[in-house]
Amino acid sequence: MNIQQRLLKFVTHANWWLLLVGGTITISLCSIPFAKGVIIGGLIVTLNFTLLSRTLKKALTPPHLASPNVVLVKYYIRFLASAVIIYILLSKKFVDPIGLVFGLSVVVISIILATLRELKKLIFKEAI
Repeated sequence: MNIQQRLLKFVTHANWWLLLVGGTITISLCSIPFAKGVIIGGLIVTLNFTLLSRTLKKALTPPHLASPNVVLVKYYIRFLASAVIIYILLSKKFVDPIGLVFGLSVVVISIILATLRELKKLIFKEAI
């Protein structure tokens, strides 16, 4: 398995684990609106990442190469849907804004963890 596949697999799994752990911790330690913000924000960003990954995989796998315009249209539709959902959540005060920001950071944290993991592998591989 090459590095790109390893990173994608790690980030995809880490997204769901971070969402599960973060949701569990915030439900037990924080207010309900904050916990809802973390969970819903994490779901939004994790589903978007998973759908983007699937779209790109289908678009870039021969023989069914998709037009870049199709990929961009799907991306902007997801982006717009996410923006509308976030607007409704915040305007109706269903979630705490800070909790939502933490939830929306799940993918960023997963990417940072994957990068640190690969750096560790490279450093210790070179040390041997």
